[in-house]
Amino acid sequence: MSTFNRVAIVGGTHGNEFSGIYLLKKWEQSLGTISRPSFETETLFANPNAFRDNKRYLDCDLNRQFVPADLANPELANYEQSRAKAINLQLGPKGDARTDLVIDLHNTTSNMGPTLILLKNDAFNTQLAAYVAERMDNAVILFEDHCSMEEHYFLCSIAEQGIIIEVGPQSQSVVRQDVLEWMETMTLHILDFVELYNNGDVPPLPDTVSAYRYVETLKLPEDENGERIGMVHKNVQDADFKPLIKGDPIYTLFDGTEILWQGDYEAYPHFINEAAYYDNNLAMSLGKKVDIQVIK
Repeated sequence: MSTFNRVAIVGGTHGNEFSGIYLLKKWEQSLGTISRPSFETETLFANPNAFRDNKRYLDCDLNRQFVPADLANPELANYEQSRAKAINLQLGPKGDARTDLVIDLHNTTSNMGPTLILLKNDAFNTQLAAYVAERMDNAVILFEDHCSMEEHYFLCSIAEQGIIIEVGPQSQSVVRQDVLEWMETMTLHILDFVELYNNGDVPPLPDTVSAYRYVETLKLPEDENGERIGMVHKNVQDADFKPLIKGDPIYTLFDGTEILWQGDYEAYPHFINEAAYYDNNLAMSLGKKVDIQVIK
């Protein structure tokens, strides 16, 4: 069992997702809240200039800049690309990071509740999923373990273990008390679990945990010029993690035509109509509901 010596909590990767930013400000005034005896905890405000300008990002999405080839490319030098390189030096470097675990705090405009996104299906992550699910009745567990940590372009993939807390619905550039409290509660549960894991004191856990696994991302209907010609169907809007089966309406074109889901599996939409994805016309992600084996 690997021991976690350094944990980094990151907020403000996107400058207009405020919950993580204001939690960092709160915790920096009372570091005892996030300190644990067996490991060091540090905080990082990832994109302060985007927060200053009340934008998701200035030049490009910071949370898509952490592929090793991009980090090593000096020609990629706009603001977010430069921030990625600086963050990689501070927390990493990726592949040989001094930080053992990165917890990256995010908000979504989608109705996803408190969602824990895990990038690996191993003993630590499956036990963490079961631990959090037992302590938060409304927690949603989402595995995005479709590629290796090296291939992931997320900020949290700098470390050997990386976690994303994604909580919504929350409009950009506002703070909601319920969303902030869910994010704080989930973060503290994770820190508690790491302490237990380090000390070999993880309590008995179930053999499986109910979760979702990412499958694909869908785009909004477009014409041949890439212009939107429709929107997410009203029956799907705000129905994150509700089942979608073949024949259910998924889009409505602006002329009133309904487009039906033609997939060959029962899908669970999430990130539905996420406002941050305006620049690439993404409609939603789809996952499958799964029972994950808790590796002990």
